Amino acid sequence: MKIGNLEFETPVFLAPMAGVTDMAYRIIAHDMGCPLCYAEMVSVQGIHFRNDKTLSMLHTEPRERPIAMQLFGPDEKGVAEAASYVEKLGTADILDFNMGCPAPKIVKNGEGSALMRNPEKAEKILRAARSAVTLPFTVKMRKGWDDAHVNVVEMAKRAEQAGVDAVTVHGRTREQFYSGRADWDIIAEVKRAVNIPVIANGDVRSFEDLDAIRERTGADGVMIGRAAQGNPWIFRRLTHYWKTGEKLPGPTMQERADMILRHLDLLLEFKGDYIGPREMRKHATWYTRGLPHGAELRKFFHQAETKEDFLRILEKFFYMETK
Repeated sequence: MKIGNLEFETPVFLAPMAGVTDMAYRIIAHDMGCPLCYAEMVSVQGIHFRNDKTLSMLHTEPRERPIAMQLFGPDEKGVAEAASYVEKLGTADILDFNMGCPAPKIVKNGEGSALMRNPEKAEKILRAARSAVTLPFTVKMRKGWDDAHVNVVEMAKRAEQAGVDAVTVHGRTREQFYSGRADWDIIAEVKRAVNIPVIANGDVRSFEDLDAIRERTGADGVMIGRAAQGNPWIFRRLTHYWKTGEKLPGPTMQERADMILRHLDLLLEFKGDYIGPREMRKHATWYTRGLPHGAELRKFFHQAETKEDFLRILEKFFYMETK
């Protein structure tokens, strides 16, 4: 599939997730075969006021390119200004706009999925951003606000008319958050309604899911969110399967341990000796989800403060496994 001037042979993309898809994880996902990673969403207000934390989120590394930078904001002027700023930085290959985040603190400001309730305003924002940049420009949206207001087909048409290069559809309403099953049929309706590429998002965890969502929706690509947490191998496995039909095995125990340490080293490099290990705690519990002694592992990981702590935990775990 093509997004603007970029072409992807195996379009299995990493979804933007706050607190997850930072630079460390994006590098890992890229190395595991993910052809395009979406960064954590970035506030246009933070860019406007040159907030240090916000600006640090715009930094990228050559080893994670190409990369899509996602913005969120409530008005066309702010979004256009932020989009132009990001383009001039030269740290992104694609710009994306968030119309899907369900978090109350985002919605109450008229941002994220709140824009699904205001199609005219949303279209104005998309037109303003499209006019402000030459980079490929995409948008991620939900099925609608709730079951009584399912309007993603209309919103996708408006996005296309605004000049957006591709649309990602998460097949849940805002009121669902992440509960229930994603509605793949509504994604199929979007695909039939527009001529731009459509990326399907929601409940893709396996080879069978990949086959099913592609057949059911006709989507040009898929986006992986929660299933990628602690599981970067999903990109190696699904992109290889997309290309060859071969089902690669999952990671070995040693590969899991090695990846935990690599992820930690990247967090130490980018976030330092204090924040790095603390952020690694949640990732480590995801990497070992479903494994024997999982409850004990989680307890140890949540107390880890240094790389040495993680090494001791992994050594103890492997000792337990081989007894």
